[in-house]
Amino acid sequence: MNRLRGERLTREIRAKAILSRVKEPKKWFGVTYNMNIYRGCEHGCIYCDSRSECYGIEDFESVQIKTNAVELLEKELRNKRKKALIGTGAMSDPYTPIEKEYEMTRKSLKVIADYGFPLHINTKSDLILRDIDLLKSINRAFLSVAVTVTTCDDMLAKKIEPFAPKPTDRLKAMRKLSDQGIYTGVLLMPVLPFLQDSWKNIETVVKRAKECGAQFIIPWFGVSLRDRQRIYFYNQLDKHFPGIKKQYEDTYGDSYGCNAKKIKELYGRFRELCREYDVVYNMEMVKNYESSDEAEQLSFF
Repeated sequence: MNRLRGERLTREIRAKAILSRVKEPKKWFGVTYNMNIYRGCEHGCIYCDSRSECYGIEDFESVQIKTNAVELLEKELRNKRKKALIGTGAMSDPYTPIEKEYEMTRKSLKVIADYGFPLHINTKSDLILRDIDLLKSINRAFLSVAVTVTTCDDMLAKKIEPFAPKPTDRLKAMRKLSDQGIYTGVLLMPVLPFLQDSWKNIETVVKRAKECGAQFIIPWFGVSLRDRQRIYFYNQLDKHFPGIKKQYEDTYGDSYGCNAKKIKELYGRFRELCREYDVVYNMEMVKNYESSDEAEQLSFF
């Protein structure tokens, strides 16, 4: 079923599977199974790499709802012999605005809680607080939540992430999650060159994140650009930040990875500040799920 939401068309689809195996869990919070309940996202972030041709989503802002996601999830978890960390939000935000209507994420959390599986969530939305009851239940096994915050300037964020909740509201949500004993932190990525890569911006995010209970901050000082995503990004720069596109073209050409200026200096100062605040800053130090079998084996040795 197709439905018009504002200027965007949403579509209900049926998926063949809901969990996909992750090849290298250690690279992303220890996630073993990736889950995307929605295909596409309504937050409209101008930097989102998921618009790239390789992902095969023609109009990323027109969300597709996997209406059978919950029944697929229940079936797949029932058949798992061993519990392992499920991750969601790497491709499409599980709290994209249409979630308020469909509640597919909430229903999926209920299944995960019922089966006692651990979970990692990436999001830009304070809508996550709606599900605090289920999150607390999942946390008995293990839960980590990474909230994307790349600036604390709400006006700048409105241009870069136009339909996502304000960074101020995301940080407040993170504080409430942390207060409930949930392992919570910040994804400080991507940090856009010429717009966000000042030390003042990075320092402010680190300080505010710490004040709001962040136990980890995982950064990338740069942005990825390829094919149609680069075209979209440059069009948005022309619209909101005249003159910045030329700086990108002159500095990076057709490069996929566009690192921030003075990146080594920024990382050095960032790591020093995180150590001062006792905040984890790389994947190797992030707390991961440990199954009961692994825990028993470790205690034996």
